[in-house]
Amino acid sequence: MLGWVTIRQSLLPCPRCPCVTVDHLNTLLLESAVILLFAVVAVRISTRSGLPSLLIYLGIGVALGQNGIGISFNNAELTQVLGYAALVVILAEGGLKTSWQAIRPVVPAAAVLATLGVAVSVFVTAAGAHWLVGLEWRTALLLGAIVSSTDAAAVFSVLRMVPLPKRLTGLLEAESGFNDAPVVILVVAFATTGELDPWYVLVGTIVVELAVGAAVGLLVGRLGAYAVRRVALPSSGLYPIAVLALIVLAYAGGALLHASGFLAAYLASVVLGNSKLPHGPAVRGFADGLAWIGQIGMFVLLGLLVTPASMGSAVVPGLVAGAVLVFVARPLSVLLTMTPFRIPWQEQALLSWAGLRGAVPIVLATIPLVAGAADAQQLFNVVFILVVVFTLLQGPTLPLVAKWLRIGEGDIGQDLGIESAPLEKLHGHLLSVQLSPGSRMAGVEVSELRLPKGAAVTLVVREGSSFVPDRMTVLREGDELLVVTTDEVSEAAERRLRAVDRGGKLAGWLHNAEAPSTGNRPSNPRKKTG
Repeated sequence: MLGWVTIRQSLLPCPRCPCVTVDHLNTLLLESAVILLFAVVAVRISTRSGLPSLLIYLGIGVALGQNGIGISFNNAELTQVLGYAALVVILAEGGLKTSWQAIRPVVPAAAVLATLGVAVSVFVTAAGAHWLVGLEWRTALLLGAIVSSTDAAAVFSVLRMVPLPKRLTGLLEAESGFNDAPVVILVVAFATTGELDPWYVLVGTIVVELAVGAAVGLLVGRLGAYAVRRVALPSSGLYPIAVLALIVLAYAGGALLHASGFLAAYLASVVLGNSKLPHGPAVRGFADGLAWIGQIGMFVLLGLLVTPASMGSAVVPGLVAGAVLVFVARPLSVLLTMTPFRIPWQEQALLSWAGLRGAVPIVLATIPLVAGAADAQQLFNVVFILVVVFTLLQGPTLPLVAKWLRIGEGDIGQDLGIESAPLEKLHGHLLSVQLSPGSRMAGVEVSELRLPKGAAVTLVVREGSSFVPDRMTVLREGDELLVVTTDEVSEAAERRLRAVDRGGKLAGWLHNAEAPSTGNRPSNPRKKTG
């Protein structure tokens, strides 16, 4: 909403003129509210139709633009600034909801795909654009760099509606969070008007910027999580603000050190999201709402920047370059980088098709516009055509491709959902435990949980009603448990609940059912507390 007010204000003859009245501001707020409400309804339409919501938001922007209602907007620099801000919020939301347990096994593969895989995609796409479209090599390399990054917003939104194995979902989400950083560095390098640095200087710059950005993100995430857990804020509503401020701090710190701010922001959000923060659901809900606003504002703004009447000459180059990217460059990059990790060919095929583009390439296409690069406007139009057409092709067909490859068939187990909130005056914690489908905790009696002394199940919420359980109460799928623990046994209680979720009532009695973080199994399991 603030972004829309800023845009409309920039269109006034004198944006800083004191003659702007309260009535004018009210009109701008009314327009913003109508656009947001329409965009929220569009999410429902996209969910039912399988059409990615980003295309609807882009359509709203185009409809408001010069060839629609008639709003004339061509401020590429403002678009770039607001787009970067929206990307930080989107990465924050994705990182806060990313389970480290799910992505940890695939982090090496995701890192290779996001770096070496991006390099392969850039050069293959550039070669196709040079030989098939006729672009000069430097412009072709710039195009390849712009479109080689998968979009975090598109991946996070689409993949969560497709029942894929956790390893594959984690790999795609981690890749989309990692690959923005090297691509931004390449685009900035290729968009400069001067002579390009030698390739070894460019590679060294990328390595240093990624390393420093990762260090900043991990440091801010660790220190921030420590501080948030130990500083008692007077209101639960302050915790989401503090967490988001920490993520923005990571981005800004990385950027000011001439490192990768996007990687710093993503890693900081992953660390914070997996640190058992107080009021975790409120933090994630706040980030989710901001991410939706960021997506809506960013896509509408990018749509405003487009003039459809001038895009005719970009259709063929966009389709050709997109075909090379989707059908040659992306599969080849996946094949070369994922084969050493022994990823099955079916999963490699889905990884190739799930390389969704979205707002990131269009935002990156504003960098040449701001830098004054040659053919920058034509390049922007080509990228816009490519993103719209191939997102429309890939997004709705992704579930069909997964089904055809027989990936994700049947129910896929989910991690036990545990949220923690501090009980400061009681020196304890309140754990909210959600039994997901397939949980082996279903069918277990409360007494068979064998929680440590100092922890107890105080309430069960089932099918919309709640009751206080006794020791013989049998748990069911979909139940939500409220468990009160003392500070001393909070972590042990959570480990125990996760162990029972995986191993059932015999967890702790069998070698393969114990939670991995508890260390060596006791020689006499009957001596365990609870």
